[in-house]
Amino acid sequence: MAKLSSFCKMLERDSDGEAVNSSHSSMSSESCSSFSRLSFDAAATTTAADFATETLCLKPHRSSDFGYSAIRSKKTALTFRDFRLLRRIGAGDIGTVYLCTLRGTGSSPADQDRESSSSSSCFYAMKVVDKEALALKKKVHRAEMERKILKMLDHPFLPTLYAEFEASHFSCIVMEYCSGGDLHSLRHKQPNKRFSLTSARFYAAEVLVALEYLHMLGIIYRDLKPENVLVRSDGHIMLSDFDLSLCSDAIPAVESPDSYSDSGSLSTPSYTRPRKTTTLTPFSCLSTRLFRSRKIQTLSPNRLFVAEPVAARSRSFVGTHEYVSPEVASGSSHGNAVDWWAFGIFLYELIYGRTPFAAPSNENTLRNIVKKPLAFPTPTPSSALEGHARDLISGFLNKDPERRLGSKRGAADVKKHPFFKASTWRWYGPSRRR
Repeated sequence: MAKLSSFCKMLERDSDGEAVNSSHSSMSSESCSSFSRLSFDAAATTTAADFATETLCLKPHRSSDFGYSAIRSKKTALTFRDFRLLRRIGAGDIGTVYLCTLRGTGSSPADQDRESSSSSSCFYAMKVVDKEALALKKKVHRAEMERKILKMLDHPFLPTLYAEFEASHFSCIVMEYCSGGDLHSLRHKQPNKRFSLTSARFYAAEVLVALEYLHMLGIIYRDLKPENVLVRSDGHIMLSDFDLSLCSDAIPAVESPDSYSDSGSLSTPSYTRPRKTTTLTPFSCLSTRLFRSRKIQTLSPNRLFVAEPVAARSRSFVGTHEYVSPEVASGSSHGNAVDWWAFGIFLYELIYGRTPFAAPSNENTLRNIVKKPLAFPTPTPSSALEGHARDLISGFLNKDPERRLGSKRGAADVKKHPFFKASTWRWYGPSRRR
């Protein structure tokens, strides 16, 4: 982003005239100071009245969320002047992400050495979007979709949106910062550049719970890959980047305990067996009445709530080539099943250190996805757990989206698989949010 580079050069010094120390940058040699008071004071669009309303809507995801507490301590509307930008930590198709601190919290550039260990230092990730550049590329709708989705989320494995504001032709969103990097970088630090089966299962279980929540809201992620799975300082994950996501209607249903039998093979998706269901009113992911029903929120443990956006359809070619599903690669319409295909590729890469259909060129990769049968590095698994992992991956990587594991009942089917037998799903529930 040439304009954004010029933007950062223009801001070589912060509004206090204090130079920014960039010597600790580990992910990029480029640093950027806080936004200029002269350039952006008049352009900030957040008002004090808006701030009073927005702070009441902030949703902390953990019991000791110092970032949330620091934001709440501000008595006026947040602007660019309230943040000090330390360094660039990432760049994507629609924006650049900077590590920043909130002025007045005691955090300074020198604190970067203690990012992982100092819980009192309030670091944030600020995504800066050049709206003019996006308009030229006709991608403004992607930034708007991501902002709308971030406002909806309230889950321990999904981002916290702390603030948003605009100045000139730049738009900013301030989110939770994950000091542990991403799973792609973390995998390369493992022996043989692959995770152990138990570690892969841990990360896969958390991603599964996050996907389940998104699908219940009618959101199809469409960009699952290790680079987008960030790691917090406590070791838990957070999905990122929602500009490629698709919003649709979710069709919730409540299933009775006698709806299905567990006597059948767990490797056979349970949605193929008869059950009794009560279908509720569909809702859109952007509806203002999401989950208002007390009946849904107070279901007894013997009843199962299922909501999968099975009716969603799109023909857009989105995603990373190695992770796109056969229906996307072939140009057909696609829906929620693309996330479950990507989940299979994701799990395969965590365990084996590579994706199953990668080729020297993108064209050949797409051809492999459509035509090449799934294969594993060795003819037989080395353990029962690896055998379960292969069976699960095979269920996800069914080239027929209608028969793909998860495509009908979502995570409700996936959680039953023997690979996740040791996972205590209750631990991943709402109790971790506060």
